[in-house]
Amino acid sequence: MYHLEEETEADWWEVEALYDLCFAPGRTALSSYRLRDGVATVAPLCLVLRDEDGVLAAVIRYWPVEVAGQDVLLLGPVAVHPTRQGEGLGGLLITESLAEARRLGWQRVMLVGDAPYYGRFGFRKLAGVVMPPPTNPDRVLGLELVQGAWQGVTGDVVKAHS
Repeated sequence: MYHLEEETEADWWEVEALYDLCFAPGRTALSSYRLRDGVATVAPLCLVLRDEDGVLAAVIRYWPVEVAGQDVLLLGPVAVHPTRQGEGLGGLLITESLAEARRLGWQRVMLVGDAPYYGRFGFRKLAGVVMPPPTNPDRVLGLELVQGAWQGVTGDVVKAHS
């Protein structure tokens, strides 16, 4: 049995420790982190999943960015504790958070990730949307929460204006 909740300030260090465990050293040097620096998360979409003992099993975060002056959600990172991988927890976090993003009125989501994994949630390669270097353009994926939301939205991904 798992409990899904919005991430709180009290969760921050534990969430960061899970990201450190799941991702390579230097993860904060990635281009997506430059877009997040000094920008607040989209708090209602940042979720933690804990087991019945309160142990952190999985997390997901979202950040606002802009492309061609349009608001975009940047999904990530999503992480599942190595001892809990294969249980569908990452998929649960993605599905639940995308449903909430839709409910909150967001129109489009993007991420940098593996197309075979994220494709099952509807993400497709974004042509003409450019993440700061060094980012493999084949890993820049997007999802429309509203039909046609990515149509005509191309250009550089930049920090959201607060």
